[in-house]
Amino acid sequence: MELLTQYGDILLILACVFGLFMAWGVGANDVSNAMGTSVGSKVLTLKQALIVAMIFEFAGAYLAGGEVTSTIRSGIVDPEAFAGQGHLLVYGMIGSLLAAGVWLLVASMAGWPVSTTHSIVGAIIGFAIVALGADAVKWDKTAVIAASWVVSPLCGALVAYLLFRSAQRLILDTDDPFTNAKKFVPYYMFAVGFILSMVTMTKGLKHVGLHLTTAESLMIAAGIGLLVMALGILLMRRIEPDPEADRDFRYASVEKVFAVLMIFTACSMAFAHGSNDVANAVGPLAAVFSVVQSGGEIAAKAATPHWILLLGAVGIVIGLATYGYKVMATIGEKITELTPSRGFAAEFAAATVVVVASGAGLPISTTHTLVGAVLGVGLARGLSSLNIGVVGGIFASWVITLPAGAILSMIFFVILRAIFGA
Repeated sequence: MELLTQYGDILLILACVFGLFMAWGVGANDVSNAMGTSVGSKVLTLKQALIVAMIFEFAGAYLAGGEVTSTIRSGIVDPEAFAGQGHLLVYGMIGSLLAAGVWLLVASMAGWPVSTTHSIVGAIIGFAIVALGADAVKWDKTAVIAASWVVSPLCGALVAYLLFRSAQRLILDTDDPFTNAKKFVPYYMFAVGFILSMVTMTKGLKHVGLHLTTAESLMIAAGIGLLVMALGILLMRRIEPDPEADRDFRYASVEKVFAVLMIFTACSMAFAHGSNDVANAVGPLAAVFSVVQSGGEIAAKAATPHWILLLGAVGIVIGLATYGYKVMATIGEKITELTPSRGFAAEFAAATVVVVASGAGLPISTTHTLVGAVLGVGLARGLSSLNIGVVGGIFASWVITLPAGAILSMIFFVILRAIFGA
């Protein structure tokens, strides 16, 4: 392992730089998933959305990001295949970060909402095939992850469809929708607080050294849910029916109530996005750090240092603040027309699916989940409400992403090996 002894510090610095670049790409591209529906439904301005996203993306990445990070780091490539060749794993992970970062930069400039998960998983598979051949890839694990890319939009669509249908039945299609909105929306608020808190405490807080029993987690999550519910009720008390606006649009006053709810779902979606997608940037970086620090030894599992999660969280925030607006409009405005009630159903459905999957260590695509959720809301209103052309273009960008990540990773791996030696 003389190569790692000689160049270890340089390789680690490269990994940190490219990891930050990849995290920037996650923030720049996937911010549309977290905040696009809020901006598209006019609940939050772009500036407000960025502030909310910065806080909750950071919290999700730092508190609940470690579980998925372990899957990205060692779940796709068999570490034992690199025994005695730790430098190849280091080259590959650095090349993967750069490859995914470059592809996300291209996609963000074009305004394509692509999957950051596809980008990095494709990149890791690409370098592994060049380095050691197809046998180095855990194809069974990869198949499970790939299946989640199909399951996640379906789950997002189903949950969003059911949520919006429940809102239609309990509120929108009743004789007095405004009164019923004030009656039932607080229960949705409780669900937002409860689910987000439950997943964070059962999975995420282990990374900051806090271990709670299931009963303790349930009690605290219920308390937080009630707190969110109470805060929502206080905010809704200020909302009065507006007969003038209701004359032009029957649900104008009702949508103001849902706008309060959407503030909470926007926070939950940003948290969910940070918890799942930070792994795409810091997983390979954690692998490089582990191998370099051990002098070439490859461990199947290694703790993700807090500073690595912190680096990923900072990169995501910088990305969404500097370039997130480019992609935000696609999901928020172009798939289907969104109002606060529709945006709530899409955001909460996607957040629920993503945080549960993140807690289970499954790196699903936030993009796929939210697009599926927006489609589910559109289907609840009828197929004609969807912009099929935009949806088709998004699907096409999904197909391109994985091979693009793989090809770029292969190129960068070969370059790194030529520079530092085999």
